[in-house]
This record gives sequence, C-alpha cells and structure tokens, in this order.
Amino acid sequence: MHSDSRRRHSDPADEAPEPPSKSSLKREMHALQDLGEQLVALSPERLKKVPLPESLYEAIRDAQRFKMEARRRQMQYIGKLMRNIDPGPIQAQLDIFNGNSAAEVAKMHRLERLRNELLEDEKAIGAIADAWPDADLQYLRTLRRNALKEREAGKPPKAFREIFRVLRELEEAATPQEDVAAGDGEADGADIERRREQP
Repeated sequence: MHSDSRRRHSDPADEAPEPPSKSSLKREMHALQDLGEQLVALSPERLKKVPLPESLYEAIRDAQRFKMEARRRQMQYIGKLMRNIDPGPIQAQLDIFNGNSAAEVAKMHRLERLRNELLEDEKAIGAIADAWPDADLQYLRTLRRNALKEREAGKPPKAFREIFRVLRELEEAATPQEDVAAGDGEADGADIERRREQP
C-alpha cells in the first residue's frame, strides 16, 4: 500500500494524458476527409460563407477545378491542411446549409422581422423593451434613425446591420443558462456603452 502511494507521487507520467489510440486517430482523419469532401462539393457562393483560412479556401477552389488523379492528390493536401484547424465552426456552417440548425435559422428570421418592424415603426421599441429589459433603447433609437438616413441616401447599411447584431446579442444573453446569461448581459451592456461613445 505504502509503495503504491510513493510510486503514484513520484511518477509524473501517471498524470500525463494517454495519447490517442490509432483507431481514434484514424476515425478523426476520416471525419476530416469527409468534411473536406463536403466543402469541395459546395457551390462557390456557399463556400465563401464558410469560415476558412485563406490557404484552405484556395486549396478547395483548386480541387473543384481538378479531375481524376490531380483531384485525389489535392484532397490529400486538403486533409493535411485541415489537421491544423478547428473543424467546429466549419461543421456548424455546413449544418446550417443542410438544414440541421432549423432553430438557429428560425431565430435569425425572427430577429430580422423585428428589425424591419423597428424601422417601419418606432413603437416596436416597446416590444424590444418587454423582451429584453436591459436593452439600451436609446442606442437602438439612434441606430434606427441612422439606418433610415442610410436607406434614403443609398449608403451602405451599416446601422441596419448593427441593429441586427445588437438584437442577436440580446437574444444570446437571454438564453436559459442563468449564470452565463447574467455574465453575458453585463458584457453586452458595457460593449453597447463603448460603441455608443464611439463617433
């Protein structure tokens, strides 16, 4: 008993995580290859919406042009590049394309409708205040005025996009995770305050 305890304390290797098994590495490699195939199958318009490093984006565009053996070699190269990136955001975007995130799409459409209602009628501020009591209503009113001016002047819709971003932040801060939402709310408020102070 005593010797076991001493060995446990004296051997730091006991605390080191075990390296992944060959089978798990193989599964991971196949998953990345499958992800690469899905990316190569995308249209150029959809591919642009996927968060990719420039080198991987260019490699995928090349693979879309190649045929037969050249394409096979290019897919191997894509698999190699993908080992160094986080596949999570890529898979999330592919899920949206595949309709696997219907709730997320519905949420975005709801926020877009609310933004349009706000532009049509300032009274929509009341609905925002009811949904999110911590919302910076003054900042949203300013954004509304700026968005309407942009529309009239034919300028880029900077304030229009900012309204959506603010609404999305409010929605995300109000998720059911109480402790996370509380922390996010404070951060969002500080962030909104900082933005409001900017020219």
